[in-house]
Amino acid sequence: MHLLVVEDSAAARDLLRRSLKETGHTLALASNVAEAQALVETSAFDLAVIDVMLPDGSGIDLCRELRARGLSFPILFLTARGDVSDRIEGLDAGGDDYLRKPFALAELRARIRALGRRAGDSRTRTLQQGETTIDFGARRMHISGAEVTLTAREWAVLDALAAHAGRLVTRADVIAAAWPRPGPGASESLDVIVLRLRRKLQRGAGPRIRTVRGQGFVFEIDT
Repeated sequence: MHLLVVEDSAAARDLLRRSLKETGHTLALASNVAEAQALVETSAFDLAVIDVMLPDGSGIDLCRELRARGLSFPILFLTARGDVSDRIEGLDAGGDDYLRKPFALAELRARIRALGRRAGDSRTRTLQQGETTIDFGARRMHISGAEVTLTAREWAVLDALAAHAGRLVTRADVIAAAWPRPGPGASESLDVIVLRLRRKLQRGAGPRIRTVRGQGFVFEIDT
């Protein structure tokens, strides 16, 4: 998963970075609310780990803002405060889980896995628009009644874009999602795959992939 980690302690941030990257996640790191706000403007995330007490504001207020923007990825709070009232406030603000400091890294990783599974299970796996039907679970696409074959990599790129439909997904985020071990040619391969996907989608009325020059792509659907 692509994770947003918001933690003001440089030592704790580095520890989280090393521990979570070991388990295959990609991370964007922020030390305060302002940096986190800037990151969510330019990247798509699967989950956020947010410290409650930040130097320029509250992680709980940041959570409220993210939810008000319509961002629904799971949010796990880290806090030195463990009162029931504090936990209730965070959950009422839109948080999904709470972990009190100090914590075991193994428990943090387990909670992230659990939240990721829940988010994946709840995501809509079938998309239908116009003449196009895409079943992400079964890996099948039909346009005007005919099945359109996609390669495994095409499915990975399409899934990464469709998971954040209507929002910009950066090139780096797509590569991180679709290439487990991206090599030097991943960026060029991405352009080829997006071109192939775009041609296949253009066979019928339905979703489109829009390129935002120098930044990434938007999977556009009618709402």
